[in-house]
Amino acid sequence: MQDVATVEEIKTAKKLTNSRSKIFLETRAYLRKSLSTLFDLDPLEIPINAHPGKPPSLPSGMGNISLSHCKDAITIVWHKGRIGIDIERIDRDFNYLKFAEKYFFHTNKSMHNNYLTKNMILNQWCAVEAAIKWDHGKLAKDINHWQFFEKPKKLIHKKRNIHLSYSQINFHNWTISLAYAEKPSFNPEIICCSKNF
Repeated sequence: MQDVATVEEIKTAKKLTNSRSKIFLETRAYLRKSLSTLFDLDPLEIPINAHPGKPPSLPSGMGNISLSHCKDAITIVWHKGRIGIDIERIDRDFNYLKFAEKYFFHTNKSMHNNYLTKNMILNQWCAVEAAIKWDHGKLAKDINHWQFFEKPKKLIHKKRNIHLSYSQINFHNWTISLAYAEKPSFNPEIICCSKNF
């Protein structure tokens, strides 16, 4: 994948661990290849700013991008307006009840545990993470501030009073969430690739 990495990206990758370096270069390569198709430019001419641990961005006037990856897939979204995306494997193994109590339910926990399912919590996690990416926030700092509403599909940042909507789809082995302030007037460009990291 280094054939579509800039000199700066290769230098950055060399400072990372082997596994992080591989993920960094592959996600940037997919990002560059996808955007080159969208903008009809050479992948190396795409002016992305995509440092490790920071949300990727394009210069003003070129729209907004968000990317997410899990162990075997990457998804990228581009839209004129601000947008966030997250992807999770549907079969992800985690203690969903403990997770829900720690991050999502702060009152009447025992009432919720009777009807929670792993799929419900995974969908909530995915939507909240998409909202955090929309906001260019940090997972550890922001996860407890987001409230999730299944009907209507809303996400609210309690501390900063940010109100977002979200969409979710199941696609093969993954669940994918998009977060946005206003419903896009046209479909965002979404690319989902299966990939073994």
